[in-house]
Amino acid sequence: MPLARTADLLASGAAVAAFNVITVEHAEAIAAGAEAAGRPAVLQISENAVKFHGGDLAPIAAATAAVARASSAPLALHLDHVESVDLLHAASAHDFSSVMYDASALPYAENVKATAEAARWAHARGLWLEAELGRVGGKPGDAHTPGVRTDPSEAAAFVADTGVDALAVAVGSTHAMTSRTASLDHPLIAALRESVPVPLVLHGSSGVPDDELRRAVAAGIRKVNVGTALNTAFTGAVRAFLEAHPSTVDPRRYLAPAREAMAATVERFLEVLAGPHRAGTR
Repeated sequence: MPLARTADLLASGAAVAAFNVITVEHAEAIAAGAEAAGRPAVLQISENAVKFHGGDLAPIAAATAAVARASSAPLALHLDHVESVDLLHAASAHDFSSVMYDASALPYAENVKATAEAARWAHARGLWLEAELGRVGGKPGDAHTPGVRTDPSEAAAFVADTGVDALAVAVGSTHAMTSRTASLDHPLIAALRESVPVPLVLHGSSGVPDDELRRAVAAGIRKVNVGTALNTAFTGAVRAFLEAHPSTVDPRRYLAPAREAMAATVERFLEVLAGPHRAGTR
């Protein structure tokens, strides 16, 4: 199937899940989970993942695109948490239809200036651009406190001044959570939805319980980013296999169950976001 475009998936009005790709097994698992759920999804590669692969975007992007094209599910490619302008500029050559340009660590005025420049560059090449306002937390140097949550009036001005196509907001989730205990600020999500004319994005969704995710979607979240939950499933499956089979040296033996565990995680998140009429029906 041809690659979907992130903008088209979001245009449906339904919540769309975006899953982080680190290895080819991640991409294969996301495709399998989306097929099993009968839902579209976004495969996203972060700047940190590119650094893991030696700083070269091309190999992991090509592999991810090939997996997506071979899938029967509508899948889009997204470049996530990009701080490097050089990496942003590489997106158009590698099948990405969208980029999240992250200047949120800068002072507000500098964030606006840098993000507006990124949006102009992206739009000239037909790319959809996401940005972040507030600090979601969970990364080095982040402080996840109410004081860094996204202000609705500031968000409205930010979107107007930058021309971004989507906005990642800080509403109570945190990156890299391995327990699903986060409580979201649902009135804040609703206020942001009223103030901001573009789709709202929830980062750090791995730590958000199912009911909280459903409420967030009902309040206005439209893109839900999931990363750590896949890594938790992957690592747990590998650890369990090697504990049961300590003499194993062939990585295919433990990567297969790891991929299956990630696919099941993807399917579960997609079913949750599909709504109560779908969740639990498979």
